Amino acid sequence: MLEELTLKFDKALKKITGQGKLTEANIADTLREIRLVLLDADVNFKVVKQFIEDVKEKALGKEVLASVTPGQLITKIIYDELTALMGGKNSELSLNPSGPAVILLVGLQGSGKTTFSAKLAKYLALKKRNVLLTAADIYRPAAIRQLQILGEQINVPVFTIDGSRDPVKIAGDSVIYAKENKLNTVIIDTAGRLHVDDELMDEVYRIKEKLNPTEVLFVVDSMTGQDAVNSAKAFHDKIDFNGVVLTKLDGDARGGCALSIKAVVNKPIKFISMGEKLDSIELFYPERLASRILGKGDVISLVEKAQQQIDEKEAEDLEKKLMSNKFDFDDFLKQIKMIKKMGSIKSLLGMIPGLGTQLKNTDIDDKQIVKVESIIQSMTILERKEPKILNGSRRKRIARGSGNTIQDVNRLIKQFGEMQKMMKMFRSAGGSKMTRNFRNLKFN
Repeated sequence: MLEELTLKFDKALKKITGQGKLTEANIADTLREIRLVLLDADVNFKVVKQFIEDVKEKALGKEVLASVTPGQLITKIIYDELTALMGGKNSELSLNPSGPAVILLVGLQGSGKTTFSAKLAKYLALKKRNVLLTAADIYRPAAIRQLQILGEQINVPVFTIDGSRDPVKIAGDSVIYAKENKLNTVIIDTAGRLHVDDELMDEVYRIKEKLNPTEVLFVVDSMTGQDAVNSAKAFHDKIDFNGVVLTKLDGDARGGCALSIKAVVNKPIKFISMGEKLDSIELFYPERLASRILGKGDVISLVEKAQQQIDEKEAEDLEKKLMSNKFDFDDFLKQIKMIKKMGSIKSLLGMIPGLGTQLKNTDIDDKQIVKVESIIQSMTILERKEPKILNGSRRKRIARGSGNTIQDVNRLIKQFGEMQKMMKMFRSAGGSKMTRNFRNLKFN
C-alpha cells in the first residue's frame, strides 16, 4: 500500500537528514523534492501548492532543539501536515441507537460498492447491529445475485423486489421491512455508471430525498487517482455526501486520491478497504496513514488486528505451552490460521516501523503459508505432537500426501526445530514476564 510514495518520501528526506541545521536553502531543496513527489503521486495541484506553503511556513519558524536533528524536525512537520491534509482525526459513522439507521452507498461502477456494502455489514454485525443489505442496483448484470451471495457468506439478510425496475421503491420498501423485522441498520447498495451522468445523479438524489439517510458514503477506487477526486467533487456537488470510502488501497502505490480528496470536497475519509476478504475493512485514521507513508509503520493498527483475531484464553494457553516446552505442530497450525485472518503477510510486515521500504522488492508469497498448512495437515496426530518421530519414510509419506517435495517437508521440520530452540532460550531469559507484558498490551 502506497509503497511508491513511501520510497520517494524516504529518498527526498534523506537529503536533509545529514544536515547540521535547518536553513532556508536546505528547506527549499527538500520541499522542491517533496513537491515533485506529490505531483508524481497524482495529488491535486492546488493541494500540493498549499501543502508545501504550510510546511515551509512551519519549518522556517522552528528552532532545532539539541536533541532533535533537522531531518527529524522536518519529518515531524510533514507528518503533522499530512495528517491534517487527510482530516486530522478519524470520523466514525453516525448511527441511530434506535430505529433503522440508513447508510446509502453511492459511487461509480467498478468502485467496489457491492463488496464494500458486505464488508460494512459484517463490520457492523460484529458490533451487535442488526443489519439489512438492500440490493438497489437494477442495471448491472448479476449485481443483485452478487449481493445475495455475499449476504449468505456473512449471514446478513438481503432485501430486493423481484422484477422491480424502481430503485427508489426498493430502497424505501427495504426500510419498512427493516422496521417490521426489528433490524436497526439498512445498507443500500445503489447502481453506478462508468462515468458521472445526470441519470445516475438524479436516481441517487431521489433515493436520498425519500429516505433522508443517516449516512451517505461515497465509495471510490483509490487507484484511479485524480479521476476519483473529480468524480467525488461531482457527487458532492449534487448529493452532498457525509464521508468517503477508499477501496483497493492495497493496490494503490501512489496515494494521490488519499491525499487529495479531503481537501477537495471537505468531507472525511471514514473507511479504507483492501482486498476481497470480507473482513479487510478499517476505520480511517489520518495519523496512521501518514505514519505508513513516511515509513514509520502502524503498530497500533497491527495490535488492533491482533486483538480482533487472537482470543485471550488461547493466548494464555499458548504461553503455558511455550513455558512448559509443549508447543507442537497443532499449536503452530493454530497460529498460522490466526495470522491468515489478519490479512496478507506483506501488509502486516509493512505495519512494522522500518520494514515497509525494505520489503519493496521482496517477494512474500502468502501461498507459502498454504504449503505449510498442507504439510502439517498431512501429519498424523502423533506426528504433530511428537516431531522427533518424523523419520525418512514418514517424511516421504507426508510429502506425497500434501503434494509437496521431501525438501519442503525437511525445511519445515528444520525451521520448527530452530524455532523451538529459540523458545527455549526465550524461556531461560525470563520470557514469562515478557509474554505476559505483551499480552497485557494486546488485551488490557
